[in-house]
Amino acid sequence: MSIMNMKNIIFILSITLSLVCQAKTINDSLYIADHIDKIVFDDCDACGCAAGNGSSGFESLLNPQFIGIKYFAQHYKAKENLFVKDLTQDQYFNTLQVWGKIPLTEKLSVYASLPFHFHEKRTMQGDININGIGDLNLMGIYRIVSSKDNFHQLNGGLGVKIPLGKFDEKGASGVNPSFQLGTGSWDYQAALNYKFQKNKLAVLINTDYTVKTENKKNYRFGNQWNYAATGFYQLSGNEKAIFSAKAGLQGEVYDKNKQFDEVLPKTAGSALYGKLGFEASYKKFSLGGEVMLPAYSNLASGDIEAKSRFSVFINFGI
Repeated sequence: MSIMNMKNIIFILSITLSLVCQAKTINDSLYIADHIDKIVFDDCDACGCAAGNGSSGFESLLNPQFIGIKYFAQHYKAKENLFVKDLTQDQYFNTLQVWGKIPLTEKLSVYASLPFHFHEKRTMQGDININGIGDLNLMGIYRIVSSKDNFHQLNGGLGVKIPLGKFDEKGASGVNPSFQLGTGSWDYQAALNYKFQKNKLAVLINTDYTVKTENKKNYRFGNQWNYAATGFYQLSGNEKAIFSAKAGLQGEVYDKNKQFDEVLPKTAGSALYGKLGFEASYKKFSLGGEVMLPAYSNLASGDIEAKSRFSVFINFGI
């Protein structure tokens, strides 16, 4: 990541935090969830198919309603072009997003996120950088089942991605067509989340499927299926603060891209990641971080290789 990109992160982070800290508190009473209580469905909008559209997972949040910011970074290795053999090109997908979740009823909540992308591709001819607003995500989340003892909970979500990010048709012709700010299309998502929680232990099982439509340039990114299983364990906690560790697996499957309704070769793929992280809360603030490393990567028929991912978020209960 370049020094200029780091300066952009610090600047946007500072502005957003100042806004969050000035938010008016609706309820002054202290809320501490039963370790891991509310689930938000979140898909990182780096867009595309073969690489760069990694789901950042389903965040477990210690506040029932919140506003916050999240930084998500991905690293890939790719071929310099279609005529070489070695994966020599480094590609960095960086996203800083503002997000929030507001309950409408006891069972129904609305979630929204707006990302700002700053991506970098290091080629033999020099570095290529793109940055700007990404696509807006909106989702309704409904609690389908909740046991009386609160050990089991099932949530479902339906969402839409509104194309605010710029799609570059020329960029879609490279080894990684996902080097974009947006898909340029209206995309639709269905998600399902199951939670088991007892005492200090919790297990989350998640899956979601995104249907991507054709954009104005007659380009359509492949549909995407994400799945994950994550275990949480509370290491410490009291009336004001909770600290938990988490570990798990996360997989992604991408369908082929199409242009003018013709299937494009080497645009499908799949990857499986192992992940390790933490989540903590203090009064109305919650903080979390996660590192992901690939256990398996088969993207674009081997022309792209997943390397690593990192994310961190901070939320403020409102």
